[in-house]
Amino acid sequence: MSVRVRFAPSPTGYLHVGGARTALFNWLYARKMGGVHILRIEDTDRERSTEAHTQVILDGLRWLGIEWDEGPYFQGAFGARHRADAERLLAEGKAYRCFCTTADLDAQRKAMAGMKTAFRYDGRCGRLGAAEVEAKVAAGTPSAIRFRMPQGEIAWDDAVHGRISFQGHDLDDLVILRSDHTPIYNLAVVSDDIEMRITHVIRGDDHVSNTPKQIALYRALGHEPPVFAHVPMILGDDGKKLSKRHGATAVGDYQDKGILPAAMRNFLALLGWSPGGDREILPEAEMIAAFSLEGIQKKPAVFDTAKLEWMNGQYLSQLSADALLAPTERELARMGVTAPGRDLRPLIDSVKARSRTILNIAEQVAVRLDPSRVVRDAKGEQLAAKLGTAFSANLAVVADALDRIPAAEWHSDRILADMKALAEARGAKLGDLLQPVRVVLTGSTVSEPVNDLLVVVGREESLARLNAGVRT
Repeated sequence: MSVRVRFAPSPTGYLHVGGARTALFNWLYARKMGGVHILRIEDTDRERSTEAHTQVILDGLRWLGIEWDEGPYFQGAFGARHRADAERLLAEGKAYRCFCTTADLDAQRKAMAGMKTAFRYDGRCGRLGAAEVEAKVAAGTPSAIRFRMPQGEIAWDDAVHGRISFQGHDLDDLVILRSDHTPIYNLAVVSDDIEMRITHVIRGDDHVSNTPKQIALYRALGHEPPVFAHVPMILGDDGKKLSKRHGATAVGDYQDKGILPAAMRNFLALLGWSPGGDREILPEAEMIAAFSLEGIQKKPAVFDTAKLEWMNGQYLSQLSADALLAPTERELARMGVTAPGRDLRPLIDSVKARSRTILNIAEQVAVRLDPSRVVRDAKGEQLAAKLGTAFSANLAVVADALDRIPAAEWHSDRILADMKALAEARGAKLGDLLQPVRVVLTGSTVSEPVNDLLVVVGREESLARLNAGVRT
């Protein structure tokens, strides 16, 4: 049977990085096995599901380059089948009507409050006689449908964790259809997976507790369950479940921060999966070829933002200025920086090696375009304090020498040659002369070579900034 997997997000919020990683693992496995990747939007939570959240999920997947072969299907459209499956289980005696009210269930919880075990429904409605059930139904008493959890062991060989076992008598007779005839998650998922012929369920290991219930439902409906692979959770750097307190957790936030989709895919793939060896940078084709369920690790993965930015920098360095031009221009527009008629590609080339994100590139390009964006960092301030009056004195000497270079000869080689000659004539170190120039032009002591920096800033703008620096 051909591999069929599904990514089934709930449209009740943004696309979390954990959900994106799950989608990626499903997509990689489908591509590796020549199978089908299905997108199913599980929108049965009517109060919290929104079209806006659905669109955010779709946009996030498209940005990441995780396409789907079927769908998106919307679970809410399959309510008739869900109800039919529940009624079938009821008719076959594998489920029963539950007439317990919220007050009844609260009373049961209070009665069990002193016990050390978790609350479990006592099954009282499952023991009602047929005549009593018929009388209640005839009287219009509201009822849900509960599944009779089979006794004995419910176990499976998880593709990540190995053998996992539960005992049926430790599990609730779960509600599968509410009194308003809407399905509960566990029934809807199983019904849909059967209909869509899902062969492998790859999802977060927070679903492990749902799996024995779903396995029992698969079998009650006459189907063997798919292969389950429960992937590890993603933790923050403090070892706790990743959440907003750790910073950005939505895929869209990383897009806004200037992370490239290829870098994000690569980073997410390595959160809980290893291709073997010490490989870190994995092009898409290599990622697909190397992926396997056996390579998914059991232990939780740690979301390391510094590593993501490093990896993004590796991808940035491989891109041409042409490829980076459009996203950089978008970031500059968001910053309110315009440069009509200016070719930004030389500026992008000059800064991309020291950038980790598109936003970094745009910020550095903006500094080279707009002197009002030059803000001295701590090291720039330290240099100015260390040199004292020599800071402006060196600027004055350099500005005078640069002013003698004609506009037609304002290029990197000529500037470097003149600066070396100036340093030699003054018996000074070249770096001592040029570091103040770097600070005045960028606010930092780190940049591309100063002769290249002067070229991308431009002759007139460079001289204006240096002369202003002399006066301050």
